Amino acid sequence: MIRKSFLKLFLILLLAVLYVASTNTSKAQTYEGKVIKVTDGDSINILYEGKPLRIRLAEIDAPERNQPFGRKSREALADIVAGAIVLIEQVDIDRWDRVVGQVYLGNLWVNGAMVRGGFAYVYPKYATTDRLYDYEAEAQKSNAGIWKLPESERIKPWEWRKRKK
Repeated sequence: MIRKSFLKLFLILLLAVLYVASTNTSKAQTYEGKVIKVTDGDSINILYEGKPLRIRLAEIDAPERNQPFGRKSREALADIVAGAIVLIEQVDIDRWDRVVGQVYLGNLWVNGAMVRGGFAYVYPKYATTDRLYDYEAEAQKSNAGIWKLPESERIKPWEWRKRKK
């Protein structure tokens, strides 16, 4: 009798767990499209379902256009993705209605490539991927990109924006 009751309870709990698991398996939204514009070193527009879609690369922050190295950062991103078909895994939507996401060109993780090449900083306020910090340390150690600049010109973009307000 106890064995039957235990088995029933176990099956009920198992069904409940399976039901909850099946209702919580929402996949992150993904987008695939051709890059039609590179705005700066951390923002692109893709053509998605016939309409432009604005994308902000997650976890990184590139120099602003009017900031030292801003132009080179934008050019580096353009060299990687301009005109290419990319895949975006959405992480969030920002306050400007841009999709914030991880961007991939085939097997290349573009967000990581920008940091590894010294063309963007890890954005600590939003970073969740430890590997990005390793990439940033590599870039800094090898004086890649931003890290070639004199320290006085290496102003993190979030600090630059605060100064400009």
